[in-house]
Amino acid sequence: MKKINDELLTRGISAIYPSKEYLQNRINKGEKLTIYLGIDPTGPTLHLGHAIPIKKLSEFQKAGHRVILLMGDFTAMIGDPTDKGAVRKQLTHKQVMANLKNYKKQASSLLSFDGKNPAKIMFNSKWLSKMNFADVIDLASKMTVQQMLERDMFKKRIEEGKPVSIHEFMYPLMQAYDSVAMNVDGEIGGNDQIFNMLCGRDLIKTLKNKEKFVVAVKLLEDNEGVKMGKSDGNMAALSDTASQMYGSVMSWKDSLLISSFELCTNISLEEIENIKEDINSNKANLRDLKMRLAKDIVAIYHGEKKALEAQENWESTFSKKEIPTDIENFKVDKSDLLIDVLSINKIVSSKSDFRRLVDEGAITNLDLNEKVSTHTQLVKEGVYRIGKRRFCKIEFK
Repeated sequence: MKKINDELLTRGISAIYPSKEYLQNRINKGEKLTIYLGIDPTGPTLHLGHAIPIKKLSEFQKAGHRVILLMGDFTAMIGDPTDKGAVRKQLTHKQVMANLKNYKKQASSLLSFDGKNPAKIMFNSKWLSKMNFADVIDLASKMTVQQMLERDMFKKRIEEGKPVSIHEFMYPLMQAYDSVAMNVDGEIGGNDQIFNMLCGRDLIKTLKNKEKFVVAVKLLEDNEGVKMGKSDGNMAALSDTASQMYGSVMSWKDSLLISSFELCTNISLEEIENIKEDINSNKANLRDLKMRLAKDIVAIYHGEKKALEAQENWESTFSKKEIPTDIENFKVDKSDLLIDVLSINKIVSSKSDFRRLVDEGAITNLDLNEKVSTHTQLVKEGVYRIGKRRFCKIEFK
């Protein structure tokens, strides 16, 4: 039990507020704590970046604590300004609810939503949408402009002459009120959310005279601080097939290996330390390590059998230059544009992604041995390779 508690408060942890000792003492007293993780559904799928704090939340659940997965269906309409150089595009509630429809199913790979201690799902529109203007003004009086201006991204945008909207100041306050409304003991989130989480710690102290702890987990990023995510084209979505997820992990930089083993797998910290020593002493085969990493990650979300199949497919495709056996197959009309087929079916992330790939010569019809050269090309039958690791087969109806 001591080893479990030690790893609970050390593995993947960036910081704990007010201190690790404070939280350790509460756990040692046998307190059953209520802890939450909030996610704004700004996209249609969870990815491995989300999975890191969800995994930590699941560790608290397994240790007997009450856990809440909070859907920020109200705050997602506003948009978290964290790390953003410009105002986020605001979403409608309909768009937000469409985005989150599969979140519970995806999160269930890590969290248990049944049994004796089920994880609970809540929506912050339940309390935020009911606040009137007087409520908002009263809440806003609990935070100062000086506190808001402590945020680096606000300072940077002001220095660059870029606008900072009033509603962006409101976002940390709304997120802070989530802690008050749910009356939690603590919150888990990425270390890019520390400012928002500490706002909740201050607010619940002011309104309820209650100490809230904050557990900030590390982000999956390389040695240069570049995060794994959509913008870098290496996001591994929890909605991906086993082969897609395996291929995404294999595309990660070698510098992500150690942090990925720590944050995304269940391999022991002792073994990870041995892997790190082997890498530093040039004894490790980085390709083999990355294959192990990919298989271990895929096994968590798709099971051991699918993970082995994904590994075999990857080896066949990239070691023997063969086409995977489980590629998606689409039946389309001869009049359809390839850009529409690939974007609608999520083979490419967007139409702009398609255009970029075409310009780079990265889309090929393998059956015709023909690269796609125009953005407005009509579909042709055959197997397409998109980039290095994406494949699909197109047939006419």
